[in-house]
Amino acid sequence: MGEYLLAEVEGPGAVVRTWSAGMGGTLRVFLDGARTPLYEGDAYAFLARKSEHFLERAGSVLEAGDAFVQQDADYLPIPFGRGLRVTWEGDLQALHFYHLEVRRYPSGTRVRTFDPVRDLRDEAALERAVAALNSPGVTPDEDRTETADLAPGTSWTLTVTAPPGGAALTRLRFQVWGADPWAALRGTLLQVSFDGAGRPHLEAPVGDLFGSGPGVNPFDSLPMTVSPDGVMTCRFVMPFREQAVLRLANTTGGTVHIEAGIGTSAWTWDERSLYFRAKWRSDADLDAASGPFDLPFLVAAGRGRFVGTAVFLVNPSATPTPGGNWWGEGDEKVFVDGEPDPVFIGTGSEDYFNYSWSRPDLFDHPYCGQPLDTGPGNLGYVSNHRWHLLDDVPFTTGLGFYMELWHHQAFPGLCYDRIAYWYAAPGATDDHRRVQWSELVVRDLPATEPQPIGGARDATFHHLTDLPVAVHGGAAVREPVQPGASRGRLLGWTARPGDRLELDLPVPEAGDYTVNLVAAHWPESGVLRLILDGEPLVVSNLGGAGEGTREQTEVVLHSTHARRLLSTGFGPRTLAAGTHRLVIECVVGGRYGFDYLWVRCR
Repeated sequence: MGEYLLAEVEGPGAVVRTWSAGMGGTLRVFLDGARTPLYEGDAYAFLARKSEHFLERAGSVLEAGDAFVQQDADYLPIPFGRGLRVTWEGDLQALHFYHLEVRRYPSGTRVRTFDPVRDLRDEAALERAVAALNSPGVTPDEDRTETADLAPGTSWTLTVTAPPGGAALTRLRFQVWGADPWAALRGTLLQVSFDGAGRPHLEAPVGDLFGSGPGVNPFDSLPMTVSPDGVMTCRFVMPFREQAVLRLANTTGGTVHIEAGIGTSAWTWDERSLYFRAKWRSDADLDAASGPFDLPFLVAAGRGRFVGTAVFLVNPSATPTPGGNWWGEGDEKVFVDGEPDPVFIGTGSEDYFNYSWSRPDLFDHPYCGQPLDTGPGNLGYVSNHRWHLLDDVPFTTGLGFYMELWHHQAFPGLCYDRIAYWYAAPGATDDHRRVQWSELVVRDLPATEPQPIGGARDATFHHLTDLPVAVHGGAAVREPVQPGASRGRLLGWTARPGDRLELDLPVPEAGDYTVNLVAAHWPESGVLRLILDGEPLVVSNLGGAGEGTREQTEVVLHSTHARRLLSTGFGPRTLAAGTHRLVIECVVGGRYGFDYLWVRCR
């Protein structure tokens, strides 16, 4: 046991983001040299849930939703006028991960130091702030709407002219579709140039720009919204002096249909004004077999502010659990103004995106989200984003943002696409290589035979497409319907309540076993029950599913929007050597897809 210094800051500033994966011990936070701590208590309760503590302390009954708490991060700002000191008391061997981000202000800046009783008393103001964060709105606020049909290889241009003094794009709305929706969203290239620039300030596949790729994956955040119907909205403000030119190019082999809405407002362009920039880049067929390395997101020279990232991965793993197929052990590293040490250095990629333990759960919050993870585990197509708004990163002469690529297993075929979002002054440069049309494809996810590694170590796999399955009701077919299926196909079953599938499950030797089912989670799926030797199995692990409950015998395979493969785990059973009868019973009717069972002796 001991006491350790986590942070000491002299001068005015504000704590803008805290995060933890689960840290015990006692944390003490002192503002402006006070002897009495602003906070003294459980470390995790402050780092990941401090807004709940301070709202309760202020006597507020406000339901803040995820305005401040976002997965394992908390964004309630804590300003201070003269200094900050944070200490931690506990067992150093038990210390876990934490982030504590501080924004610093120039000496002499007048800052009112945080007092929760005073500052969180105005319920009406808090409600307005919470509403703005939780419901930024997708209602069109546009000056202009356009539609276009683009044949393969053609482009479409839209020009917005500013009145004298300048203007700003305040809303971009696109809906893009074609015979292949994934190909249309990845293969339609959006370029935006301001004030006659020779190179575009913004260059990205239209779906990826909005954080949706590949496909339509709904989420709502402060600057970006993707609706279930495919309408994508961007609320980043994009100032310009004279003219903004938007160009969409169809790089696919089919016709692409586009509906666009543009919102503008007046803007006084002056020496403080910055251009919005967003650049996409792609690295395919990575394996990191030689060890982890840093992937550049952005290297920029000039003055500006860094405001966000989005990543889009194809992860061809071979195990159905996050343990063993995680792509994100690496850390973010952010260098500012030529400093040799990073101002940000992280503890893991998922920690940067505000969650922890490589969870495959889908989530969306005002500043972060994981709208896509096709599974099982972290296998398949994955999308993460994080917006630096309260905690944007200012730079005067330059910025370098890198994310370390470090994954559990070095399987070939990993693809890592990404976008950096930032603002920069006229004349700023970056390392962006122009997007090549050959890159604007959704990379194939190869069928991968599951292996007994990581969280599935020593497991035995039983593919339902190979087993003799007795069908008692409903219709069963073998169909190739889900990316990531281990052999490129699933056992499909359309069933009504009471219908059953029966199969034999071999057990080579007696022991305590866990049974796991890798199955599709689709909007058209329902609820099942698994019965082994006449006794229902009890769910112990949802595998990242958004619906369902542990410690129940019913398996909810329904998904609101997503189409995923997930591994549901069941509580241990003592089994004798020999053949055991497994029944899959339909509780709520629907369409199902089964990949395989994996069984492991504890």
